[in-house]
Amino acid sequence: MISPIRTINLSLSVPMSTTPSIEILDTTLRDGEQTHGVSFSPAEKTNIGKMLLELVRVDRIEVASARVSRGEIEAVAGIVDWAQEAGLADRVEVLGFIDHGKSVDWILEAGGQVINLLAKGSEKHCRHQLGKTLDEHLHDLRVNIELAREKGLAVNLYLEDWSNGYRDNPDYVYQLVDRLADTGVGHFMLPDTLGVMTPDRVSSALTDMIRRFPHLEFDFHPHNDYGLATANVIAATQAGAAAVHCTVNCLGERAGNASLAEVVVNLRDQLGLDLRIDETHLVRVSELIEHFSGKRTANNTPIVGEDVFTQTAGIHADGDHKASLYHTRLSPERFERRRRYALGKLAGKASLLKNLERLDISLSEEDQRKVLQRVIELGDSKKSITSDDLPFIIAEVLEGKDYNHVELLSCTVTSSLGQQSIANIRLRLQGEDLTADGSGNGGFDAFAVAIAKIWKKKGFTPPKLLDYEVRIPKGGSSDALTECIITWRIGETGEVRTRGVHGDQVFAAINATLRVLNLQIQRSLQQSRSTDPVA
Repeated sequence: MISPIRTINLSLSVPMSTTPSIEILDTTLRDGEQTHGVSFSPAEKTNIGKMLLELVRVDRIEVASARVSRGEIEAVAGIVDWAQEAGLADRVEVLGFIDHGKSVDWILEAGGQVINLLAKGSEKHCRHQLGKTLDEHLHDLRVNIELAREKGLAVNLYLEDWSNGYRDNPDYVYQLVDRLADTGVGHFMLPDTLGVMTPDRVSSALTDMIRRFPHLEFDFHPHNDYGLATANVIAATQAGAAAVHCTVNCLGERAGNASLAEVVVNLRDQLGLDLRIDETHLVRVSELIEHFSGKRTANNTPIVGEDVFTQTAGIHADGDHKASLYHTRLSPERFERRRRYALGKLAGKASLLKNLERLDISLSEEDQRKVLQRVIELGDSKKSITSDDLPFIIAEVLEGKDYNHVELLSCTVTSSLGQQSIANIRLRLQGEDLTADGSGNGGFDAFAVAIAKIWKKKGFTPPKLLDYEVRIPKGGSSDALTECIITWRIGETGEVRTRGVHGDQVFAAINATLRVLNLQIQRSLQQSRSTDPVA
């Protein structure tokens, strides 16, 4: 008689004490290290292992494959030594092989307590890779399991290529599990080794395995070749899996495994499960793995990506400003992150207001309109503007009244190593289009030379540059907005300061120069009017 399927209550309203749970095994240090080009040092492995068990609080970690190298045995020993003191050594697992006890001895030398023995979960692998029958393979497995247990190791069993093995010859899988059910194996681990399963297939296969062997514990080990790893984890959990496997940042061979962060938030939010995981450390461990592995996560990676809590469209900022309309349970505060509202050509008034609130800056309606207009203009020439850039923009916009006597129509600046820079400009001066070129020691100097030619031609004395200051926001990156503040002398008396902001340092200085030129002409016009008897 087939026993009833093991089920879990998925109601989100279940009290915490009775909410169903599932174990999380992180295999970043074993399967994740099979990512092309990734190799963790012993010290790195120890630090990662400590963070996963102590801070993130995963239930188990798989840290290595036996017999890889002497360095690897040092890494395992370092993790186990720390885990022993913390009372967590039984949560540190090592992949082992059917090798006449060599893997067992290797793990024991490192101080390990758990071996995850690799078996062939498909008849094709058994026959073609090992060249053995099921009976022969079972004999070898029993010998190694008994040896490991005699020497004090707990044993789990991987059924490599189980997903294809179950599809092609389920009887092989049934016999393998049935004839090892009495050996004391703790967890039978069912890998989708090549990432070929769909959620429906996972649900059907896991349900069948659990019905046939209700007294055994099954883990599900996904791969992400079709981008379905997290969805398959959800299906396995709903079918009653005892544990699911994942890696930080989806590391793993080929397309990787399931992402730890994605798995945790989905099991909590979609299925209402009670997990030990401390979500506030998920971003921190992701950044640590990025640093040690050299593999960067995309900015739009769920949960841990740089931009995943950034609203770009102005309509979204407006909805949040009015009633938090675009908030979900997936809030940045859960992960000790902050919601951001991007400033750029898609920004709206609400986007600006959200950033002003964060900076504790108040502006009038008219000044908000001016600042937003400038933000949108800059957004056309720069992919993003941060809240750290905003004070520069505000200072530029509110510095004083802008005049439009001089309008730069086009400007080309070229610089070459070992040669003078060249600037070609075309501007409109009081309705007249004028052109000039100049060369100098740098792009801004070449622009200044070109401007001086036009200024002298029109009878003006170019303003004298007294001081020149360039800066970017604290902690800004190389693509941050640049603020240029220049102090000038116009004529014989008076000093003025003008400010320019741009993504390019040279053009920030050019903007500051255009301001002083407009100011110079405005003063000249005012003086003319004051001395004109007709006026």
